[in-house]
Amino acid sequence: MSGDLRGWKQRLGRVVMSLMVLLALGSNAFAAQAPSFSATTSGPISNLTVTATLHVADADIGQTGAVYLGFIFNDIAHFNNGAAWVPYVGGALPIYAAGTLGNASAVVVRNENLSALVGGMLYLGYGLTENDMLTHGKFALVYTVAADTAALAVSQTNIANGATGVPTHTIISATLNKAIDPLSLTTATMTLACPAGTPITGTLSHAVASNVATFAPAAPLPFNTTCTATLTTGLKDVGGNALASPYTWRFTTSASQPMGPALVSLGTAGNYAVLAKAAVSTVPPSVITGDIGVSPAATSYLTGFSLTMVGTASATSPQVIGNLHGADMTTPTSANLTTAVLDMQAAYSDAAGRSTPDFLNLNSGNIGGLTLAPGLYNWGSSVVMPADAALSGGPDDVWIFQMSGDLNVSASKRVTLAGGAQAKNIFWQVAGQVRIGGGAHFEGNILSQTAIALLTGATMNGRALAQTQVELQSATITKPAP
Repeated sequence: MSGDLRGWKQRLGRVVMSLMVLLALGSNAFAAQAPSFSATTSGPISNLTVTATLHVADADIGQTGAVYLGFIFNDIAHFNNGAAWVPYVGGALPIYAAGTLGNASAVVVRNENLSALVGGMLYLGYGLTENDMLTHGKFALVYTVAADTAALAVSQTNIANGATGVPTHTIISATLNKAIDPLSLTTATMTLACPAGTPITGTLSHAVASNVATFAPAAPLPFNTTCTATLTTGLKDVGGNALASPYTWRFTTSASQPMGPALVSLGTAGNYAVLAKAAVSTVPPSVITGDIGVSPAATSYLTGFSLTMVGTASATSPQVIGNLHGADMTTPTSANLTTAVLDMQAAYSDAAGRSTPDFLNLNSGNIGGLTLAPGLYNWGSSVVMPADAALSGGPDDVWIFQMSGDLNVSASKRVTLAGGAQAKNIFWQVAGQVRIGGGAHFEGNILSQTAIALLTGATMNGRALAQTQVELQSATITKPAP
């Protein structure tokens, strides 16, 4: 094809590609006498981002026209029509955007794996008409997909080199800078020895979305022992590029159990599966095992439960294995709720006030695909879970997760427990809102300063304790055993 746009109108076909394109007609700054087209890239080919820049010619500024975005691979052309990439099958070229022409700079490929498209060519163009673009050469090749030859590298490890007091129930993980070839992750390329020379057996796993390689020991590590974790040069990325040299980090296990911070005392708030200050609502059928309380809001703010009053101090519901309580019920209910809400707020403050985290801003707030050891975690941001996550530790170990933003668990993703870990010892302190996606499963006590929502079919072993409201959509919550 020799890179000629004029030839596109005689070509048919398809290319396996799914790109996020956000190109938009922009401002009139930096106008040029002649048009110019360029692109910059970031990240490896397995996780590539391309930003394209269009400078419209002086004479065309303010004119009505169209922007075109095309990709050629193996002499087959696709154009973006503003909604999706479509194969060119003849006739007029698909238009990405139309309107008043001006300069623009935007991401046209975002975090995509283009390893299978080496040699593909990305074109950007514009014109008052299609013919104007083709006749006057108002287009250019702005990027050619090139093979990745850079070495694989370790971005971070879940346990810092030289760390001490590491829980014996810990797992070992390393985040790589690009996608790992899963066939290269073996017991020969990721190893753990405690002490040096004494190999530890375990299970390897690979989180594709986050490029995390994990080694989970088959048994607790020995106490007060220096361990050595190693990634060898046999570990490769999907393009066959290996680590430039072996990567080793060492840590020392703690001398005693349990692991993690001290427990957060829930006080009498722990008597409830769901507790909120403003409202608790359900879209039937939800299944709640444990009591529900709302205060200082009245019983009327318990909605969707089809309540049956039991005297003046409690109510029941077909959706609740337990009792429901509102602030306007008679003593001792009203007084108990006041105390429980104060205890809930105190527990939130306690969890939020824990200092010296073991893990700070781990994986930039994306815990999907990770296995989390006992400890204090802190994020100065929201936290997302777009893939399953696991908490691995003993029955008395403790986890506290602090976050200054929201907590969002994607639909159908699961928090699982391993090694005897218990939901009652897990505390999620969330300054923003919590959203558990439809069909997802969650573990632990949520302490939210605002609202908690469990969407359709979500399940949870733990407590939903919110300082505003809790929303249940055909959800299941089971309060942990004491």
